[in-house]
Amino acid sequence: MRVPRFPWKTASLVAGTIAMISWGSLAAQQPVSSSAPAASAASATPNMPAPKHWTAQEDHQNMMDQLGIRKLRPGPSGNEQDPNHANYDESKANPFPNLPDPLTLKNGRKVTTPEMWWHERRPEIVEDFEREVYGRVPAQVPVVTWRVARTQYGVVAGHPVLGRELVGHVDNSAYPAIDVNISLMLVTPADVHAPVPVMIMFRGGGLPGDPPPARGGFGFPAGRGGAAGAARGRAAGPGRGPAAGPARGPSAAPARGGPGAPGAAAPQAPSDPPATDQLISGGWGYALLNPTSVQADNGAGLTAGIIGLVNKGQPRKPDDWGSLRAWAWGAGRSLDYLESDPSVDATKVGIDGVSRYGKAALVTMAFDPRFAMVLVGSSGEGGAKLNRRNWGEAVENLTGAGEYHWMAGNFLKYGASDATFGSKTPGDLPVDAHELIALCAPRPTFVSYGVPEKGDAKWLDHQGSFMAAIAAQPVFRLLGARDLGRSDDYKTEKMPAVNVALLDGQLAWRQHDGGHTDGPNWKYFIPWADKNLKHAPAPAR
Repeated sequence: MRVPRFPWKTASLVAGTIAMISWGSLAAQQPVSSSAPAASAASATPNMPAPKHWTAQEDHQNMMDQLGIRKLRPGPSGNEQDPNHANYDESKANPFPNLPDPLTLKNGRKVTTPEMWWHERRPEIVEDFEREVYGRVPAQVPVVTWRVARTQYGVVAGHPVLGRELVGHVDNSAYPAIDVNISLMLVTPADVHAPVPVMIMFRGGGLPGDPPPARGGFGFPAGRGGAAGAARGRAAGPGRGPAAGPARGPSAAPARGGPGAPGAAAPQAPSDPPATDQLISGGWGYALLNPTSVQADNGAGLTAGIIGLVNKGQPRKPDDWGSLRAWAWGAGRSLDYLESDPSVDATKVGIDGVSRYGKAALVTMAFDPRFAMVLVGSSGEGGAKLNRRNWGEAVENLTGAGEYHWMAGNFLKYGASDATFGSKTPGDLPVDAHELIALCAPRPTFVSYGVPEKGDAKWLDHQGSFMAAIAAQPVFRLLGARDLGRSDDYKTEKMPAVNVALLDGQLAWRQHDGGHTDGPNWKYFIPWADKNLKHAPAPAR
C-alpha cells in the first residue's frame, strides 16, 4: 500500500526545532570527536544557576517529592531464585485484563472513520502518552546545526560505499555549561545512482574501515545487564545493550536484492550477515545513531544532555521528557539531516533498535510520522509489551531508580503504594502499549523477538507484546492497512510458533530462534519493507 503523508500538524512532532545544515563545512575537515552530552568545565553561566550534579537516587527522590509519593512498590527481580522473582505463571499474568479501546473517544463515541482517528482519537492518545508515560518534548528546543566531520570511502559486503561522520551541534548559547553533539554515521551505496532508503539504527559504531569499537558499542554504561542487572531487578543474560556495529573487511559481493529478497541466494550458514551488510546488498543505506550522545542512559544524566540543556541544568518537571523521548528526538533531528542529503530517499527512512533502543525505536515511530517503517527489537516493558501484564519486567521496575529516567516523571505514580493521592497501579494507566503500536499505523511496523533459550529472556514477555500487536489491529484496518491476519481477541490469541512469520500486512510479527537481537529477522524485514515501500534495489553503475 502507499504510505500516506499525515494530515495533522502538531508542535510536539518537531518541537519547534529545525535542523540547520552547515553547508560551508561539507568540505573535508579534521575529524571531530563525538562525546556523550555533559556539562562543560564551566560550572555555571553568569546570572544562571549551575547545573545540578545529582546521583540517580537523588534525582529519583526529587521526582517522588514533586509528585507527593512516599513509597513505591519494588519491582520484581529478574533472578528466579530470589523470593521476589518475576511472575512467569500465565494464570496470574493478567490482573488488569481489559485494555483501553483505541477506537473509543474519551466521551464514549466510537471512532468509525480515518478522519475521526486523525483529528480526534489520535490526539487524545498522544496527549495521554506525553503527559503520563514518555513526557513532552519542550515547545522550544534549540536548533541543531549539522556538519560533515569526515568522509570516507569503503567496502561493505563487497559493495563500494560512501561513509560520512556527522556531528549535530545543539545550540547552547542560552546555557553554555552544557554541550550536546549528536553522533551519526551515515553509509550509503556508492554504486547506486538513485536516492536510497535508509535505516537509522540506535547503536554505536564507526565508518567502514575504522577499527572496531570497544565491546558493547558507544556510550553503553557498564553493569547494564548480566548479574549486576539482575540484582537491580533487570534481565540477566546477554543483550541489554546495543547491537553490534557494522562488520569490517571484504566479503563476497552478493547480487543486489540482499538475503531474503525474491530470487536471492539463501542466507549464509551458520549465521546471517550483519544487518549493515544486508542493507547495503539490498540497495539501502544505514545511519548509526549513538543515543547517548543525545541523552545519557541513567538518572544522574537528566540534568545534562538535551534534557538538561533545555532545563538549564535543573531537575525535570513531572511531565518533562525522559531518555526514550529524547533519543527519539535525536532520531528526528537525524532525519532532518537526511532530508537534505541527495543520496537519501527521505520518504523511505526507517528506525531500528533492540532492547531499550527497541523501546526508543517504537516511541520514535509513534510520535514522528515522517518515519516510514520500524523494526522493533525485543523491546519489552516500556516498549511493545503491555504495561498491564504481570509477567517478567513490570511497571514497578520502570518506576525504580534504575530505569525511571526512560520515562516521564509522572509515570512514577503508577508504581506508588503510598502517596498524597493514595496509590495507583498499572491498571490506572490511561493508555497501554497497543495504543503506542496503533500510533504507528498505517505505516509498516515489524515487532521482533528471539527465544529465551538463546538469551531473549522470558523477562521481556513475548506473549504480552503479541497481545499488544493484536489489540492494535483495528486501527491498522481502519486506516486501510493489513494487520496480522488474526482475530482481535487479545485475551485468547497466542503467538505463532517460533520462526513462523506473520508478514502479509503492514503490521508484522516474527519470533526468531536466536537471542536478544533482531539480527535473524533482517532477512525478512528488508524484503517486507521493500514490498510495502515499493522499493526495488537500483541497478549498480
